[in-house]
Amino acid sequence: MRASGILMPVFSLPGPFGIGTLGAEAFAFVDFLARARQTYWQILPIGPTGYGDSPYQSFSAFAGNPYFIDYRLLAEDGWLTSDEVPAPVPVGTVDYGALYNERPVILKRAADRLLAEPSKAYTDFCAAQDFWLEDYALFMALKAEQGQAGLADWPDALRTREPSALAAARVRLADAVDYYKAVQFFFYTQWNALKAYANGKGVRLVGDIPIYVSPDSSDLWTHPELFQTDGQMHLTQVAGCPPDAFAADGQLWGNPLYDWPRHEAEHFAWWKQRMKHATSIYDVVRIDHFRGFESYYSIPAGNKTAAGGHWEKGPDRDFINAMHENLGEGGIIAEDLGYLTPEVKAMLSASGYPGMKIMQFAFDSRESGNYLPHTYHRNSVVYTGTHDNVTAEGWRATASPEDVHYACRYLRCAPKDLTEAMIAACLSCVSDMAIIPMADWLHLGAEARINTPSTQGSNWQWRLTTPLTSLLADHIADLTVLYDRAPAAE
Repeated sequence: MRASGILMPVFSLPGPFGIGTLGAEAFAFVDFLARARQTYWQILPIGPTGYGDSPYQSFSAFAGNPYFIDYRLLAEDGWLTSDEVPAPVPVGTVDYGALYNERPVILKRAADRLLAEPSKAYTDFCAAQDFWLEDYALFMALKAEQGQAGLADWPDALRTREPSALAAARVRLADAVDYYKAVQFFFYTQWNALKAYANGKGVRLVGDIPIYVSPDSSDLWTHPELFQTDGQMHLTQVAGCPPDAFAADGQLWGNPLYDWPRHEAEHFAWWKQRMKHATSIYDVVRIDHFRGFESYYSIPAGNKTAAGGHWEKGPDRDFINAMHENLGEGGIIAEDLGYLTPEVKAMLSASGYPGMKIMQFAFDSRESGNYLPHTYHRNSVVYTGTHDNVTAEGWRATASPEDVHYACRYLRCAPKDLTEAMIAACLSCVSDMAIIPMADWLHLGAEARINTPSTQGSNWQWRLTTPLTSLLADHIADLTVLYDRAPAAE
């Protein structure tokens, strides 16, 4: 079934509160997608962001980001008064420091109202999400009590979950725990309403989950036995990528690595729970770094770069089989970029999940893989670029003249038309699904880049300041129909 969609992070939406939210602008974007005859809205992970403000370093694999809660919707539901909703601010790049200081103050007022007389919807939510919610809320309350220190720096008794220390904390921090639970109720109330609206418009949400959890997360704290630790909650090995043409020292992510034999002994119960949750809040789930299930790059904890790591065998087909048993065989996109061995390719083939094709990589002389469009197969998802790439216009401006010339020869276009030619190549190719970043439809340059891997300070900040016009929606719809990717007319 040929279809297409647009990649647009929630935080990149316009809106009056310093970051994109689940409010009116999100609903308006769904309307834009529907007019543009798009089937999918792909986003980035929606968890609460931690180190470096990265959505791939979250305090929880299950929680939602409090920054995405829309104050106007809280006021509509009676949890805030109209004068408690902050005055609008101009749309600019995301200032996470400002959000960190402002958000808890306002959300606390809403939470206090809810908790003064908890609704049935709230108590039902807490019961349904009990498998992660209580632990997450206690983790966040303790983290706040510890001055936001990372898990590795907590006092031993709390870090290692000594029963008496936890019991005392639950009493001491009961109010804070309730606050964090209330905030999650607000998030998921708004998220579920947006998803229902999108689905009603024929738009399906493509979520994104990191393969690894954060070293500063309730997931590691709650289930240390599932990760490579020394028994005292200290990591022994961490995740990353080896050196390549794009990063001379590799990429040192620092995430905990799974103790795969333990997961296998438990029949992948934690992963089944995680994927069941993900498929309940998204229509399609993209799993980041999918190749890590076949084999993963292991770096000794404490290393300063990724250069000293080595490859270890992952669960491979056993994991795939467990997911098929739990979820069926569809609804997953496997992010299979990077160095792919024959074993990884065989695992991906056995999974039945579509992998990813990146149009920029087809013309990048540093990329050893073959991403030329004539090599694609139907069971794949093609992108001009991802959140980790510069925009197509940015690539045209910064790639080597030889690479740009090659792209223009292949796509039969002049350099000034390269972005539109890349988009057309994505839409016209044989891949069942084509996803185009919003910034590429707008022909924006490097200023609209979302993330530069292995850097900090200016990532995850881009927001949409260019109005999305009906003229643009109609142009997208025209190309979508031309290349047979539009949903059937009702």
